[in-house]
Amino acid sequence: MATILTVFGVLGAAALFLIVVLLRRGGSRTENADGLRIERRRREQASIDRATYHSSAVHKEPPTRRERHRR
Repeated sequence: MATILTVFGVLGAAALFLIVVLLRRGGSRTENADGLRIERRRREQASIDRATYHSSAVHKEPPTRRERHRR
């Protein structure tokens, strides 16, 4: 019984520690917008990649319900 209480105590302490760390960190903003610019560029690149590698762009035909090969 003591072992179970010890395990739950350690898990509770770890959870409490993580909560304190997250609350202390807060929602502080960066001093510059470099991170936001990087995020926007990656999002734009992901959008371009989705359009470039879409099924109709790759195969030059509309996607069908059935694949040409079965697995």
